[in-house]
Amino acid sequence: MLEIAKTDIRNLPDEDLANFLKTHGEPKFRTKQILDWLWKFGVTDFEQMTNLSKSLRQLLDQHFFIHTIREDVCQHSEDGTIKMRFRLYDDALIESVLIPVPADDRYTVCISCQVGCSLSCKFCATGQMKRVRNLDAGEIYDQVVAVDKKCQEIYGHKLTNIVYMGMGEPLLTYQNLMKSIEKITSPDGLHMSPRRITVSTAGIAKMIRKLADDQVRFNLALSLHAADDEKRNEIMPINEQNNLEALMEALVYFYQKTGNRISYEYIAFEGFNDHPKDAANLVRLCSKFPVKVNVIEYNPIDGVSYTKSSEDRLNDFAKRVRDKGVMITVRRSRGKDIDAACGQLANKE
Repeated sequence: MLEIAKTDIRNLPDEDLANFLKTHGEPKFRTKQILDWLWKFGVTDFEQMTNLSKSLRQLLDQHFFIHTIREDVCQHSEDGTIKMRFRLYDDALIESVLIPVPADDRYTVCISCQVGCSLSCKFCATGQMKRVRNLDAGEIYDQVVAVDKKCQEIYGHKLTNIVYMGMGEPLLTYQNLMKSIEKITSPDGLHMSPRRITVSTAGIAKMIRKLADDQVRFNLALSLHAADDEKRNEIMPINEQNNLEALMEALVYFYQKTGNRISYEYIAFEGFNDHPKDAANLVRLCSKFPVKVNVIEYNPIDGVSYTKSSEDRLNDFAKRVRDKGVMITVRRSRGKDIDAACGQLANKE
């Protein structure tokens, strides 16, 4: 008997699924039924598609599969942060983090888009890993579904925000990034507002311009971490091909085309990027367009020499920037008692 080569049904373009069903004599409305099961209800087994005939479910099972993620480890911090490690169909490991702020009615998930990362940022646990592969849109989507379920179990509340700030560089898996956001925001998917989604990039100028040309509706964050090229080159090798001048020009273009919110993420390292001159350089980079700065307390990882700024230096740095009229917040490190740094838990195995 000839074996049928199967494919992941979620990687199939919608029109190809429609053509497949038409070829097998199924009515047109079956396509929407199946897509609803996949993206609105997040089912992972064709047998769960109860409004389909048994023969159609068997047909789908013969030709397709649904690659999904499995919870592998779940760590609970004393501050309420929950970190989940997921195992993929090929045994690769990724991670997501739930960051609850009940006082603000804010429940944020930080999700991954790649297994490992190719950018080798010096302070990042994921940067110590090689990039194995991109996640497909379904694997990105599954993280949101799984963490939302966990959030409701633990906190009785649905997720309110999504940040693409986990493992990997989102703009290096552009097609999968965009498809995942489409399915997360669509009324035929999870129907979350794109305004509650932030995509963080280490800074790829031409892809930031592509986001602008594609008229995306989500927010954009630049992982800045140093406000001059010399220091940024030292900790983020990608800056050598995407210097700050090119990035600022791309961000101006993005803002002019979309009007979407832009933020800078800035991890403060003791004695490296927390000097008064660094604050002045950061203020200069905030004059191009409306921007919010999030200064982040560093979560140390093994094998990295950088340490977090002291409380006094961190507060002084933020004050210098704030006094120049820049909107800036200091984000304290979460999950200090668990493997909360990006890539830290996945890198353990």
